[in-house]
Order: sequence, then structure tokens, then C-alpha cells
Amino acid sequence: MSLAAPQSPTPSGRTFTVGIAAACYNQALVDALLDRVVAGLRRAGVADRRLTVVRVPGSNELPVAAQWLARRRGMDVVIALGVLIRGDTIHYELIADATTHALQQVALATGVPVINGVVVAENAAQARVRCAGRIDRGAEFAHAALTMAALKRRISP
Repeated sequence: MSLAAPQSPTPSGRTFTVGIAAACYNQALVDALLDRVVAGLRRAGVADRRLTVVRVPGSNELPVAAQWLARRRGMDVVIALGVLIRGDTIHYELIADATTHALQQVALATGVPVINGVVVAENAAQARVRCAGRIDRGAEFAHAALTMAALKRRISP
């Protein structure tokens, strides 16, 4: 991920309904990311009653949960959160690739924007920095979600 986050203002979230699917694998890191996403959404005005959070076992299960959320009536945007860390095999790469493609398919099939908030890291220290450290990916995911929700309202048929 780039360190050059967009500098555009975050749209007001007061009228948006947001779904979040968060993996339980690497739970402490995902929880930190989730806390930052929710904080960013709240700062933008998203009310708790307009926020649905569901948990799934791991990142591989995020696309189906994202699809279920996207199909809920009135859902403006979905955020999928997970953390994949390189191990001794390429398993994390396979899950990252499959999850990325499936999340995009959910967005295209449902017409509801899906923000891919799956952090893929080379090691645990790198993941910690992105989920709970100086790099606030959670705020970036919240910003992207609200930007896409606003764009959907403006130009979607």
C-alpha cells in the first residue's frame, strides 16, 4: 500500500448505512483495524444504528459475508477487514488473491461498493504498523467507503 493517502475531504456519513465484515483470524490486529474504521465512520457522522458489523472466521470468508451485507436493503457500502501475514508457504498469497477478486465480484454483481480492507503484510511487525500503528489504514478504509457511498448516490442508476 502506498503511503500517499488521498487528501480529499471525507463526505458526511450521516445518511449512509455501512456494513463491515471482519475476520477473526489475527483477531487482535483485525480488532485494531476495526476500531479505527468505526472511529473514522463515527467522526464522519455515521450513526451506530446505521452500522452493521459481522464477524467471519478468516479472510477467505469475507466475500460471502460482504455479499450478504451488500444484498441487505438500504446498504450503501460494505467494508471487508482482514489481516494476512506471510508464513512459510504461499497460502497467504492465495487467500489474498482469491479474496481480492471475490470482493470485487461482489461489488460488481450487487452494485454496492465493497472496500477491500484486507491488510497483506510480510511479517507481524509490518501488520501491526498498518493496523494499530502510525499508518492508519482504518481511517483510509472509512474515507474510501464514504467517498464511494457518496459517489454511488450521485451517479448510480
